[in-house]
Amino acid sequence: MGYAVVLGEALVDLLESDLSGELIYRQAIGGGPLNVSVGATRLGGDVRYVGSLSNDILGDRLSAFLRTAGVNIHGVKRVPVPTTLAVTTFEGAEPTFTFYGEPPSYALLEPGDLNTAEIAAADVLYTGSICLLREPFRNAARAAWQVPGPLRVFDPNIRPTLLPDAAALDTVRTMVEEFFATADLVKLSSADAAVLYDGAEPPAAAEHIRKLGAKAVVVTWGARGAFVAAEDGTAMLTAPKVDAVDATGAGDSVMGALISRLLSTGFPPGLAGWQSNVRFALAVAGLVCERQGGATAMPTNEDLTARWGALV
Repeated sequence: MGYAVVLGEALVDLLESDLSGELIYRQAIGGGPLNVSVGATRLGGDVRYVGSLSNDILGDRLSAFLRTAGVNIHGVKRVPVPTTLAVTTFEGAEPTFTFYGEPPSYALLEPGDLNTAEIAAADVLYTGSICLLREPFRNAARAAWQVPGPLRVFDPNIRPTLLPDAAALDTVRTMVEEFFATADLVKLSSADAAVLYDGAEPPAAAEHIRKLGAKAVVVTWGARGAFVAAEDGTAMLTAPKVDAVDATGAGDSVMGALISRLLSTGFPPGLAGWQSNVRFALAVAGLVCERQGGATAMPTNEDLTARWGALV
């Protein structure tokens, strides 16, 4: 089995919680790409996280968490700015994020910080999420994306609170479509699809992204499951029934699970293989939703077997 390189943000979530009737904010490790790194690692993948972390105490905690989780962090760049905070509020189990910290600690990776030989030798390269909204990270991601060799996996992870107007949305759409066009796999949420494509539902968004050039598209659709579009067809897969308490990181867990499958079994030759992989990923996400969310909720294969029995 080879390894995956994951480029993107790591930050600290402040999660809105209730403590005996008092509203508090619980500190948690976060950032979509960090969650993906931990999720894939806990499922048996070899993951090398590449990004910028603050040299403050919160950055130390992020670094220690990744190391303890088994994620390789020798590609991390430490930077002298405060760690970005994501204040997370909820409507039911669904989170909304507001970000604090300027410049963002997570977006200071530069093209010259990349180990291009390591990227070229990887089986999978992942990037995406809010770090692409800022330089110099965006140029670093573009440089990594151009390195030949690995399967290229992308998640736009759109955060509307970071898009103040229609012009900002247009800019983001153009940028993410640049990555869509050359991706082997695009994973996005139904909310991402609706924001990017004026309320489009997953089938229409997936068709559009496939026409841009992506080889496979997986659109998560909350409790309904996920829509899959491959080169030889499409399918709608239902999600397992769960008692969701916190959906934070659920989409990231789907990506982590898909990366773990790409590492263990390679790129599926057709829709049937993608259906198997996505069923597995939805089982992972279901278990994440039953836990307090984020990176700490990412399950192991043993956790999955204990909860769901034998998985396809």
